[in-house]
Amino acid sequence: MNKTDKMVKLNLFAILFLLLGNIGNSMAQGSVIDDYKLHQDSIVYQIRTGINIGGFSPLPFPAEIREIKGFNPRLNFSVEGSATYWIGGEKRLWGVKAGIKLENKGMKTDSKVKNYSMEILGDNGERVAGNWTGGVSTQVVNSYITIPIAVTYAMNENWGFSLGTFCSLILEKDFSGYVYDGYLREGGPTGNKVEFREDNIATYDFSNELRKFTYGIEIGSNWNASRHLNVFSNLSWGLNDVFKSDFKTITFAMKPIYLNVGFGYVF
Repeated sequence: MNKTDKMVKLNLFAILFLLLGNIGNSMAQGSVIDDYKLHQDSIVYQIRTGINIGGFSPLPFPAEIREIKGFNPRLNFSVEGSATYWIGGEKRLWGVKAGIKLENKGMKTDSKVKNYSMEILGDNGERVAGNWTGGVSTQVVNSYITIPIAVTYAMNENWGFSLGTFCSLILEKDFSGYVYDGYLREGGPTGNKVEFREDNIATYDFSNELRKFTYGIEIGSNWNASRHLNVFSNLSWGLNDVFKSDFKTITFAMKPIYLNVGFGYVF
């Protein structure tokens, strides 16, 4: 083999080495791109809008509340943005969802009570505490920013379910009302009797006694009308009292229980 043949072979080996290296790099880059696309396809973004129907309720129901004379759930709106990461690639059977939601939770009730712990506001703004027997009208108008986190399950192409938790920060608060057609025993059940008859009422306001944070559990379902549109329902159940721990006027815990129903759009 002469010198020229050796040089040709060396050049051929060099060219083959470079070609194999480029092919390897291309395959590696293609694999990274495919993994990235698969990761991106596993994340689904969604926006939702709906209404909250429910109220702030004591459980179990206290003996002091003798009758619910009226209940108005009010019109409470919600809007939410969320992202769901589906596990298992294209199968999309299980996923993890996290989001952020702006929502209102409110109600208006009218009840008949007996020996109900109460703190009313006097004509000059003074607070008078005692036990109330008679009518109580309450309105709640609260706004929250809520972070829900849930595990999702796709039963089929149309139906899906979720189970998770939520944490809410109160933004605006109003828990107030008035008492009427009854009497207050100042300081306790045997205290001085102060009557309110006919159009004579006394107001109360517990807004500043509400907690900043509430948390609870949430269970939901959704039905996919199309690739992008769905209908959903979520039941949220608060686990902590909406009032501060040092607030003793209301002697039983009150928790927010709401059903959120509406429409969603998947991008």
